[in-house]
Amino acid sequence: MAETLNLALVGKGRRDDIEEKVGFDPAHTALIIVDMQYYSGCRTMGLGRRFAEEGRADLMEWRFDRIENLVIPNLRRLLGLFRRHGLRVIYVTLGSKAVDLSDAARHMKKLFATYNGRPGTPESRILEEIAPQPGEFVFNKTTVGAFASTSLDMHLRRYNMRHLLFAGISTSACVGHTACFAADLEYDCTIIEDACADLLREDHDWFLAHFRKFFGRVASTDSIIAAVTGALDRAIATEGA
Repeated sequence: MAETLNLALVGKGRRDDIEEKVGFDPAHTALIIVDMQYYSGCRTMGLGRRFAEEGRADLMEWRFDRIENLVIPNLRRLLGLFRRHGLRVIYVTLGSKAVDLSDAARHMKKLFATYNGRPGTPESRILEEIAPQPGEFVFNKTTVGAFASTSLDMHLRRYNMRHLLFAGISTSACVGHTACFAADLEYDCTIIEDACADLLREDHDWFLAHFRKFFGRVASTDSIIAAVTGALDRAIATEGA
């Protein structure tokens, strides 16, 4: 069911060929949702609460406005499409699995301690609006990128996933590091721009421009939905012919 996926590139400094054709098959495509947890994705818990208590909530306005008004609604649209058609959805979370944080990477321990990134805490849960359904895999990482501390690569290869669509937070950190590593492992990678958020708009925009130059594509939720829907419709038409 190999199809052609046309993804409109977004952001500053776009290349001359603003649509890139990629061999694309929804059956071998995974939607990977990164770190959409309460401690980093909710303005009243974890990161958001700390900035508010320090009188710096204004610095987080762009992030949380974007998460609430754009990222979560777009993820719900993507999840609805993928679930209706039985396509693969994978979640990645960030946090320690040890109460004493002994399994955490050295440079991550302070973050986990500060925002209660420990097993079973309310802060570590995935946001309810986009929570996993039974049968959807959740990989917990203790590093910025997912591949360094999980069996995600083994899972993707076991199920013959070749096309990876990345969304979540933060664009230039956990989403971006995971997507870049995936590209180095020779997966076909796309970051869904309007299903991601960062601490600052400047970080978000800069990273997407960098990613597009060297690692993969940047696309909108609308273009992903159109491409997946089109490929599925053509496959049904071919089977019925």
